Amino acid sequence: MSDSPAGRLQALFEGHRLTPTQRRIAHCMVRRAGDVPFLSSVELAELAGVSQPSVTRFAVALGFDGYPALRKHLRDSMPAAAEETSGHNEYQQAVLAEIENLQHLARLLADPAPVEKAGRLLAGSRPLAVLGLRAASSQARGFAYFAAKVHPDVRLLDEGGSMLKDRIDAAVRAGATALLCFALPRHPKEVVEALEYARAAGLTVVTVAESAFAPVAAHSDLLIPAAVGTGLAFDTACAPMLLGRVLLEAMADELPDAQARLEEFDTKAAARGLFVE
Repeated sequence: MSDSPAGRLQALFEGHRLTPTQRRIAHCMVRRAGDVPFLSSVELAELAGVSQPSVTRFAVALGFDGYPALRKHLRDSMPAAAEETSGHNEYQQAVLAEIENLQHLARLLADPAPVEKAGRLLAGSRPLAVLGLRAASSQARGFAYFAAKVHPDVRLLDEGGSMLKDRIDAAVRAGATALLCFALPRHPKEVVEALEYARAAGLTVVTVAESAFAPVAAHSDLLIPAAVGTGLAFDTACAPMLLGRVLLEAMADELPDAQARLEEFDTKAAARGLFVE
């Protein structure tokens, strides 16, 4: 189990069958893990966009007498984490929080089965569609850039609009069987709709998101979480980026000609003088 606030919250939610409203509350709590122990039920309800009674019912569903008991439990679990960041400025705390996120990812990868399964799905899809909009577009573009060096046909979907579903259709017609999605807060409605459409079209959806309670979870066949940092004005996404590289490695392991493709690229790059020596 992760020692980070977000990791402890996710562990608390595991094993509970939550309603869509409760999943929304859980997602909000993971996103604001550092603040939740100090929020009232009314404040949490406002942040999650639900009613205050919904927050109370959520706490009861987790096995607590009510929200005050849940909040007390969260506060009681805080001291170690609080000591780790005491005396550090906000920039240092943001870096330390990202280190926690990476450590959580490392513990998650102790079971390589989900990543290995994802690697097989991605390697077996010709073409391979890679989706990421807005905040997640850089993650998708980075993955697609490197994936194209070992995978014969990678199609980047990093722009929304009326053409997005057309491009999913085109990938399916060309033989695609899987779609890799990078989904980061704030989640565009268009991404949720695109994943729903992709699955209806027959694609298996592999998703990298910040938590198992993200809005895209219901439209993913395989979701692997990688937490984002929320300590700065704009979220930091070191763990999702690294998970993307791990998926690249797993996919390359399933492509028998991956090494040959890399060597061919290096030969051509040298002949063209592409890189500074």
